[in-house]
Amino acid sequence: MKPWMYPLLVVIGASCYGILSTIIKLAIQDGFTASEAVTSQYYTGFLLALIIYLFTRKGIPTLRGSFPVLLAGLFTAITGSVYGKSVEYMPASLAVVLLFQFTWIGMLYDCLAARRLPKKAEVVSLVFLFGGTVLAAGLIDADISGIPWQGWAFGFAAAFSFAAFVMANQKPVPGMDVVTRLFLMSFYAAIAITFFQSPEIVWNGKLGEGLWIYGAILGVFGIVLPIFLFSVGVPKVGGGMSSILSAVELPVAILASMLLLGERLTWLQFTGIFLVLSGMILPALLQRFALSGKRQLE
Repeated sequence: MKPWMYPLLVVIGASCYGILSTIIKLAIQDGFTASEAVTSQYYTGFLLALIIYLFTRKGIPTLRGSFPVLLAGLFTAITGSVYGKSVEYMPASLAVVLLFQFTWIGMLYDCLAARRLPKKAEVVSLVFLFGGTVLAAGLIDADISGIPWQGWAFGFAAAFSFAAFVMANQKPVPGMDVVTRLFLMSFYAAIAITFFQSPEIVWNGKLGEGLWIYGAILGVFGIVLPIFLFSVGVPKVGGGMSSILSAVELPVAILASMLLLGERLTWLQFTGIFLVLSGMILPALLQRFALSGKRQLE
């Protein structure tokens, strides 16, 4: 696989996450709760991963060295749970801004793990990402007075856990292929979500009432595709750069809301999306200019 394809896989995986909030809103409009939709996402995602594993692999997967996969599964379940709780206490626009703090948190994780300082290109990129996130989420017009501390706590917890999920995906497991990693990660996530959300959907008949449709969509775009793509791309790209590239989730979330929910896109939001996309490609451009200047000096 060509080197430029690994960042693209991370971008596509993050874009899959971007449509989830819109699908969950559609499920709520159909009479289901956010907790039921999230639970159906993880259960259906595990079922799809199990089917893929059974058709492509033989035998029971080995658990040797799978601790990073266990962590990734736990962190993705925690992210879905605490982000859903944050939306209950604050406007969705503000919850999105808090979630997207994972960009600098992921960079912090990567710097601590590698014992290095942030690169100049990474700092410039984060400035663009933060400014674009505030504009794209419509935070300037939002009223944040009276928001309880629980909302802030759950929002930042979602950011820290998603950044940890990206970092956990950074470490490959020797001898474990991507399909096995997908199966185990979705299995661990399904177990974890059982303690946080609504496992009763399995026996209360909600799946038969149409929840399975949303579960199938959420399972594909919230579990199978992003975990598969992140498992391939993140180890090659690195945790810090993957956090920056994952910021594409916000523009995708806004565009999905506009197309499927009929929400209006303001000029401020459009400017914010442009800044977010600029912040994503800046490190690559600055690195290319630096290499070009180095070659000219040589």
